Amino acid sequence: MKFKFGISLRKNDDFKRVYRKGRSRANRQLVLYVLENGMEINRLGISVSKKVGNSVVRHHLTRLIREAYRLHEEEFCPGQDFVVVARVGAKEATYHEMERALLHLARKMEIIGGKRC
Repeated sequence: MKFKFGISLRKNDDFKRVYRKGRSRANRQLVLYVLENGMEINRLGISVSKKVGNSVVRHHLTRLIREAYRLHEEEFCPGQDFVVVARVGAKEATYHEMERALLHLARKMEIIGGKRC
């Protein structure tokens, strides 16, 4: 299956829909919301609150999450909207810790190689 990389959720209504209707799981660093979107592509939204840190810290975490998703995008079930919310515990996390946290949540939700694909 051919994937289109880099599709982002941008509209506030899309984020609200995923929060309201999607299912979620959390660990120390991240909260992952997932909702089927009825398309053949995945879309990713990332939210990092000001509580987590200043703009440099927030942007750094956004880049780490986006890269971890990009490198594993083909493993995720297609046709999903994802919203990843960084928690305060992610502030000091390395790339590998963020990657591990994202994949851990994806496995818990069975959206990587699970029965839901």
